[in-house]
Amino acid sequence: MAACSVEELLVKAEQEEAEKLKSITVKKELDLEFDIGNLLACDKNTIESRDFREQKKDDFLRLLARDNTQLLINEIWKQPTERVEEAIVSKIPEPTTPLPREKPPPKPKAPTKWEEFAKLKGIQKKKKTNLVWDETAKEWKRRWGYKRAKDDTKEWLIEVPETADPNEDQFAKRTKAKTERVAKNEFNRLKNIARAQKVKLPGVGLTPRAQQSKDDLSKAVSVAKTSTASVGRFQDCLPKEKPPKNTGKKRKFEPLIGNFSSEKQKQLELLKLMDSKKPKLDITKAVNKQMREDDREEASAKYKKGAGKKGRKGNMSGKGKGNGGKGKGGKGKGGKAGGGGGGGKRRGKPGKH
Repeated sequence: MAACSVEELLVKAEQEEAEKLKSITVKKELDLEFDIGNLLACDKNTIESRDFREQKKDDFLRLLARDNTQLLINEIWKQPTERVEEAIVSKIPEPTTPLPREKPPPKPKAPTKWEEFAKLKGIQKKKKTNLVWDETAKEWKRRWGYKRAKDDTKEWLIEVPETADPNEDQFAKRTKAKTERVAKNEFNRLKNIARAQKVKLPGVGLTPRAQQSKDDLSKAVSVAKTSTASVGRFQDCLPKEKPPKNTGKKRKFEPLIGNFSSEKQKQLELLKLMDSKKPKLDITKAVNKQMREDDREEASAKYKKGAGKKGRKGNMSGKGKGNGGKGKGGKGKGGKAGGGGGGGKRRGKPGKH
């Protein structure tokens, strides 16, 4: 028993080692169709039912997936390669198979005013080196940021210009100028974002004007209220203050990478619904639709019935007077005058003239 168990263990170990070190060459009757851009491989070879029945289902599928993956990897490494830092990567071409998207593709970023001006004038962007030579320190330093070259903020002595006030603090003036430059750059950045999203900036605080409209003031109030840590949730409302407009709940999209089991379930339900011959019926929606149609038909029937009654009543009154005039006026008893005019009474009662 011990000898048999040792032999079985050795055979099993050899099989596992052979599975780990399988050959990278895989033979197929029909070549696979590849879409390297999507990392896609389509296998059109028929599956032998005998092999599928003889082997276990999971083992057969695992072996088939392994072979096709090996062929896909071999095809990837046939593409041109390049070295990035210390790794060799393959240049993947553009995909050829169109795939549906759950979410719309992102819109291209709108160009800024400077980018539009540079395109109009033909100005091309040149990449600058990060290091520049500092004549004062006699060494290479960074162009921007910490310990940059020609950093005038570290100077302990500043020459006062001839046209400047001798009692003016040049250090404070320089700091103020830098603060204004930073604020101006931030303001231009916000304006570019607002212009790209086609949003009007409120007229209070950012672009002051002589006369503010009602909409500008309401926008400024809403911006001030939502500029708190709780995003205006605990802000008190003024008396007779109307609720702000366009402050509904924002749409929440599911993350692109997350719970794959729920995404799988949704896709399966969608495919099941598309494949089913009998469409899924929303009973509540169908009942509401039928009730609306019945109410519409009933209202139209009442309207037609009322219009018909009015028309018949007018016609009958005219006909009745005419017939009465003809009948009673003919017997000489007088009565109502009909179509013969207002002379019915005079002909019926001549003694009263």
